[in-house]
Formats: sequence, structure tokens, C-alpha cells
Amino acid sequence: MDGERRHDDPDDDDRADREELAEDPSDRDDEDEQDGEDELDEDEDRDDDPDRGAESVTIEITGLSLYTHHGVSEAEREVGQRLVLDLRLDVGETDATATDALEDTIDYAEVCQLVALLAQQRSHKTLERLCSVVADRLLGDYELEGVWVKATKPEPPIPLSVDEVSVEIWREAEE
Repeated sequence: MDGERRHDDPDDDDRADREELAEDPSDRDDEDEQDGEDELDEDEDRDDDPDRGAESVTIEITGLSLYTHHGVSEAEREVGQRLVLDLRLDVGETDATATDALEDTIDYAEVCQLVALLAQQRSHKTLERLCSVVADRLLGDYELEGVWVKATKPEPPIPLSVDEVSVEIWREAEE
């Protein structure tokens, strides 16, 4: 058996792989280039299609963590606590999917700054009121079809073991 070559020799597999790669790499390059060109052509077709309407867009902001002073107890309002806000902005139809222009959509960094200001400039006893104030302001300042606001207290001040407490509000724009 010393002179025989074994069929399960890993070197044979490596050799076969190298031979397969060495066959004609130009065939594969042409196919790869053609695939890339097809993808680019599709993107160009999409941008140049005048019949293509604006697409409906929803922007979600998750986990906006702020230190605030909201709560029923005086201690909550005085000492403060961390609050986490989640937002869903129903932008509706927007040209930004085709134009790639910020002015055709909602600047979510600007939205975060506004929500942080609203949540930190004034103290509310209930999360319901805070969510309502945020929803009303977003609908007033931006062209939205609807807005969903969720405020979560990750460590609510209650005498039982609870992971978190949250309140959600959904508002649609008035026509």
C-alpha cells in the first residue's frame, strides 16, 4: 500500500480545486460583469421611469433613551429617571425613494432632537400626556399621515418586580 495513492487524500481534493480554478477565469469574470451591469441597468430603469409613483414610507426610531422627570410621585419628577421612546412616523408617499434627497423625506435626527426637547423641557405626571404632546407636535411640524409614540420606563418605581412599563399612542393626521 506504500506505492498506492489513497482516494481520500485531502491533497487530491485541493489539487482538483486548484485545477478547476485554473480552467478559464475569464469565463467567470464575464458572467460576473454581466450580472453587475444588469443590476445597474435595473437601478437606472427605476430612476428614469416617469410612470413610477412615489412610494409609501414609514420611519421608525427605536430606543431613544433620555433622562427625564415624568411621573406621578414628587420624587419621580424631582429626581428623574431614564425613559425610552420609540416612534413610528407614517410619512406616506414620498419622492425620496427616487430622488435620494433629504428634503423629500423626514430628517430623523431632527425628529430625535425635537422629541428630546419635548420630553426634557417639561414634566408630566403621566406617560399618556407625554406621548400625546409628542404626537401632536410631530403631526403639527411635519407632513405625516400618522404617528405612533411609545414611552417606556425601564425601571418603574413600583413595589413589584416588573421589567418595564410603557404607554403607546397612535394618531392620524387630520385631513
